[in-house]
Order: sequence, then C-alpha cells, then structure tokens
Amino acid sequence: MGAAAALAQPALTGRVIGAVGAGRPLLPAVTALVLVLVAGAVLDAFQSYLLQRTGEGVVLTTRRRVADRLLRLPVAEYDHRRTGDLMSRVGADTTLLRATVTSGAVEVAGSAVIAVGALVAMALVDVWLLLVTLASVTIGLTVVVSTSRRVRRLSLLAQQEVGAMTAAVERALSAVRTIRASGATGREVETVGESAARAYRAGVSVARVQALVAPAGSVAVQGAFLAVLGLGGYRVATGSIAVADLVTFILYLFLLVMPLGQAISAWTQLQTGLGALARIQEVLVLDPEHDDVAEVGGATTAPRRPAAGVPLLELDDVSFAYPDGTQVLRGVSLSVSAGSRVALVGPSGAGKSTVLALVEGFYPLTGGTIRWAGTDVRELPRAALRAQLGYVEQEAPVLAGTVRENLLLAAPDAGDDELWAVLADVGLTGVVQRSARGLDVPVGDEGVLLSGGERQRLAIARSLLSHPALLLLDEPTASLDACNENLLRETLAAAAADRALLVVAHRLSTVLDSDQIVVLDGGRVVARGTHAELVETSPLYRELAAAQLLV
Repeated sequence: MGAAAALAQPALTGRVIGAVGAGRPLLPAVTALVLVLVAGAVLDAFQSYLLQRTGEGVVLTTRRRVADRLLRLPVAEYDHRRTGDLMSRVGADTTLLRATVTSGAVEVAGSAVIAVGALVAMALVDVWLLLVTLASVTIGLTVVVSTSRRVRRLSLLAQQEVGAMTAAVERALSAVRTIRASGATGREVETVGESAARAYRAGVSVARVQALVAPAGSVAVQGAFLAVLGLGGYRVATGSIAVADLVTFILYLFLLVMPLGQAISAWTQLQTGLGALARIQEVLVLDPEHDDVAEVGGATTAPRRPAAGVPLLELDDVSFAYPDGTQVLRGVSLSVSAGSRVALVGPSGAGKSTVLALVEGFYPLTGGTIRWAGTDVRELPRAALRAQLGYVEQEAPVLAGTVRENLLLAAPDAGDDELWAVLADVGLTGVVQRSARGLDVPVGDEGVLLSGGERQRLAIARSLLSHPALLLLDEPTASLDACNENLLRETLAAAAADRALLVVAHRLSTVLDSDQIVVLDGGRVVARGTHAELVETSPLYRELAAAQLLV
C-alpha cells in the first residue's frame, strides 16, 4: 500500500502540471495529490512501527532459542568452547540480526516493489529515457553486488573477533581477584586490548568494503539523472515529449533512485546479518543433551529406590576416554547399596570425580554399564534419573542472587521452615542471621560474599533439600575448618540414614566410617574395603593414610 501511494505521487504531480498548462481546475488534482501524500506518510509510519516490532520479536525468539540450546548442550561441549564467545551469540549477534530484519530483507523487498512500479511507469512515459536510466543503474548495481559479496565474509570474521574479545573480558573478570593478587592486571588489560584491537581491525575491513558501496551507487544515480536531463531536454526541445511528461519521468527517476539507494544499503546490512545468522546457526545445529529415553522400549521414569542393603547404583566394567583419546577410567566396577556410604579415594588424577560425572550422565560411557536399581541408565530419561541424585561439585558453585534463590534451585516448592532446617543441618543458620534480610541476603556474583566453606555448605544444603536417593559429594569438606568438618560429618551421617552416599575424598578423616572405601589409581580400582582392612591390605591406601597421620 505504501508503494502504491508512492508510485501515484509522480503521476498526480504530472496531472497538476498538465492542468496548469491546459487551464483546467486545479482543486481535484491537488486534493488527490495531498490525500495520497498524507496516506503515504501514515503508511510509512505504520510500516516503521511494524518493522521495529517484528525485529524485536525475531530477536526475542532467537535469543530464547539460542539460550535454550546453550543451556541444554552436552557438558562435553562446554569443555572446549569459551563462555564469552557463547555469550556473544545471544547478545551482539542477535542484535545484528534485528538490524537485518528492520532495515535489511524487508527494505530490499519493499524497494523492489517500488522500483518495478517506477520502471513500468517510466516505460509508459518514454522508452528512450528509460533505456538511458537502465544503462547507468546497471553499471552501478554490478559494482555494488560484486563488492558486497565480501561484506558477509568480513562481517563474520569481525563478529568472531568480537566474540573472542568478549571471552577475554569474561576470563579476566571471572578471576579478577587472582589477577590482582598476582600483579597481572596490566598484562590482562594488554591481552584484552589486543583482542579489542583485532576486533577493531576486522571492523575497519568491513567499513572499507562498505565504503565502496555508497560511491558506486551515487555515481550510478548521478549519471542516470544527468543523462535523463540531457536527453530529456533535447526531446522536449524537439517536441518528442511534453514538459509535464519530462517532470513526471524525473519524479519517477527519483522514486526509483531513493529505494535503490535504500536497497543498496539494506543489501549490505543483510550481508552483515547473514554473518551473524551463521554464528547463531552454528549453535542451533548442535545436538542438545536429550532427556528422553535413549533406547526403544526403555522406562519412562526412574525405578523407585530399593530397600536398604539392595544395590542402588552399580558400575560394571566402566571405561571412559575423552575425545582426544586420553583414557581416564579403565574397567571400574563398584556398587552402592541403598542406605550405605561409599567413598572414593586415591591420588589426584585417578578418575574419582569422573566417576561422579558419569553417574550424572554428563559424558557418554566408552565402555561398560551403569545401572540404577537394576536398570541400565541408558534406558532411563536423564531428567528422571537426576531427580534421584543430589550432586555437589568440588568447586561448589553458588549462583548470583540470594540464599533463598540458591536453595530453591533444587526444590522450588520448599517452604521457609524447610530452608531454615537444612541450613541448620549444615551450620549456615548463623551466617544467614547476620543480615536482617534473612534468607533473602545476597550472596554476590558466584557467591563472592560467602567464604569458601560457606559456599561449600550452601551447595550441600541445596542438594539435601531435594531429598535425593543418592547424594554425590565431590570433596565436600575441601573448604571447611575442623569445627565445621565435624558438623558436616554428623550431618552426612544423619543424611545417610535414609539415602545412599557416594563421596570423593582426599581428606580420609571424613570417610573413615564409610561402609566401603574404593581406592582408585590410574583409572582402575586397586583396592576396596573398610579403613581397617585397607590399612592392612593396600600399600597405596596405607601411604595415603600415613601422610594424613591416620595410621
């Protein structure tokens, strides 16, 4: 409708000029011209609003899809991708995509409609003038199209450099205290600056190519205008066409030139947006971690926890290697019965934490089988299995927000009484009561307002709150002092009354009373038994215990 209003204006202007020359009444022609002008302005405003709204809608949908995919990727994907670069896909790249929608593809399409209409109208006025116009415009468009092909490639490179710069900033900010303490602030600033400089150079390369587009279009437009004036003036002088027809043709030429310039700019913007789309698509094509059953005919829910003493978790000849071929586990077999406490001990790099990661389903097995209550975990939905597990990582991550928000992450329906009770179990009541805000006290970014031990205990409280059948603890006392270690040992002993525990421990004093201690070395089980049995039978365990003054 906007294109139709625009195309009608030169014809109505020519009608007004013709009416003046012929002495006819001007009011009908002028009224029609004014109405079309007003209608065109209203339509342009409405179109602009619709485009902006549609662009925001596209960005919203894309950001949701990208964020959804980023949060559902297999854990192995995060091992070799930089967080900052992934973040830039959601932010900077989707913003460029909005510009493509609002000033790219739609403008190209709208400009094409007006251009075709203008060409048809110009052909009806004078074919010779049209041929001169087409010759000039074609030369300019050829240069524009050939130049803009490089824009997409260079734009993709520029966005990759912006992603690398974002990753460099994220890396520095995530370890800012370590960097300050190491006196490395200047070096990190230089590293980020170098990354920013590479992004700058890539952006300048895009600008250099884009700068060639506008002059090429301008030369084509000016050449067409001068040619039409020269030839049109000659044809008016010879009486081939009337002055009103020449004015109408020139107005249509302007109508052709304006959307043509917009189309050239939009085409360049479209190439930039397609570069952003390529980076977004790179994430969207990655396979997410599937929560549905992997094998046909598998169970739809995790089996109920068995009675005490019956095997709950079994690892049967489990092996695991990273994609680069690094072997981590070799034929590991162990069993955790309901209500029992099993500890994994051994030197660093023995594969203890990897066992917990495999139980959680973070990585696919290289060999062997993991069974939950007698059922192969590959026949169970991951979400259903993880609902039966509580997992506390060695780093004990705490999310930015409040104590309440961190606790509710695992149990969104828990009431305040439950929250206070679990905080008391892990010795955090006093920490929360230090603030008048109580459970709503902020913990800072990554829990920076808490001590290392407090973060560890908050992570354990979060897992206990979900009442798991099996609690997986990776170095639960690594950041605790002796007093809180004893408190936590009592808490875990009480928790083991109605759930099983699988604990990775370097500090052997925390697992002396375990029902079974499994010793790992080099990815293999080299011994198993109670503390007393292992001191007698396992040289490696006896060495570890002696180093901690436990024998």
